Amino acid sequence: MNNTWQQFYDFNAPHYEEECFTTNTAAEIEFLIREMPLHPGMKVLDLGCGTGRHAVALAERGMTVTGLDISSGQLAEAGKKAAQAGVSVDFIQGDAANFELKDRFDAAICLCEGSFGLLSCDDDPLTHEVQILRHLAAVLRPGAPLLLTVRNALEMVRYYSDADIAAGTFDPYTLTRVVRLGEWYSGFDPNIEVKEKCFTAMEMRLLLASTGFAVDQFWGGTAGSWDRHTLSLDEIELMVKAHKR
Repeated sequence: MNNTWQQFYDFNAPHYEEECFTTNTAAEIEFLIREMPLHPGMKVLDLGCGTGRHAVALAERGMTVTGLDISSGQLAEAGKKAAQAGVSVDFIQGDAANFELKDRFDAAICLCEGSFGLLSCDDDPLTHEVQILRHLAAVLRPGAPLLLTVRNALEMVRYYSDADIAAGTFDPYTLTRVVRLGEWYSGFDPNIEVKEKCFTAMEMRLLLASTGFAVDQFWGGTAGSWDRHTLSLDEIELMVKAHKR
């Protein structure tokens, strides 16, 4: 199960909630409840749950939540958060591209690139995401809503240049970049490379349609500004609201 992203998130777990994009949880929960919609008693899967900020908050609102993440470090922090809040969340360590759960869920979320688009350098940029969606489809009940936020290809393409393509930093055919997180996060091995894939809305529509989902809506979805607005070219994240067919 160990991969390069797992190594990074284990390393970053104690500091993850210091990131700028983790500060608007309460408003994000209100958005999810209103727009998916979610109701008390629903069984919700949080895929790539990280430190559990959404999973715990949804449990506090009366939902039965399962959080799956590849990082044991992140899940340890999530367990602490649930205990502090006095709620029960079923946290499971697993790979989003290769998991099996006995439960069937009424809804699922995969937020802030929670597994989607995060690749080790030997992962295939197409089949990795297809596998995630197939495994999601297998555990969702028909009609169940799914809400994802993924990296916006429009923004990432504007950031990179032909020189980056020549250097192998950005692949225009797969919309994937190679990064060394140790160059951004002091203390993490600067020699470890990971890949991060970005997506267009049409690519997401095709991926979802091919794996048993139908798209309901696209919005701009950068953390901290969830309000049904039209995606902007320079926005970091694309939000997709879909449902299991």
